[in-house]
Amino acid sequence: MNAIPRKIRVDLALIAELVAPGTRVLDIGCADGTLIDHLFRAKNCDARGIELDMREVQRSVTHGLPVMQGDADTELVNYPDNAFDYVILSRTLQAVEKPREVLAQMLRIGTHAIVSFPNFGHWSLRLQLLTKGRMPMTAGWNRMWFETPNIHPCTISDFFALCDQDNYIVEDWLAADEQGARAPWRRSRHLANLFGEQGLFLLRKA
Repeated sequence: MNAIPRKIRVDLALIAELVAPGTRVLDIGCADGTLIDHLFRAKNCDARGIELDMREVQRSVTHGLPVMQGDADTELVNYPDNAFDYVILSRTLQAVEKPREVLAQMLRIGTHAIVSFPNFGHWSLRLQLLTKGRMPMTAGWNRMWFETPNIHPCTISDFFALCDQDNYIVEDWLAADEQGARAPWRRSRHLANLFGEQGLFLLRKA
């Protein structure tokens, strides 16, 4: 790999902390491959990715990163069971067509799944809906409703409920702001759902 070192996004840095060194990693929706590059350089991981946007795929390949074009909703079925130690989906869960099925595939092909997403339960979004009666706009939710790729917005509480329903074990989780600062009340699901701008989860099957 001969990628040029790039500054890593704060939420990706939080994800990288959950990945053990020397492991096999698949990053779904990897964009330009920044996280893949970081995991290779910082943790000697065998990291690779799939990305829907061909322009991002080309950027990744130009930097020597093992990224191929693919759609999370359709491509994961082609991977064998337990092919990876970690399968990562960062800020993409709300944009896939079938999030529940994507999670199931992630935990079929990987021992662990790491998922992050913007929290639609944050107090500022609730307040905008209450006072304006229109779809809210924030740094994390920054496109108009008629052009957003986010078709399945969810809250931290919603995600916990899905994990309970599908019998996934939450090994670790945190709520953070858009700058990546961990919330001091991270062990309170209710407060995290109200004040966390994004949620990050480390999962495995029961």
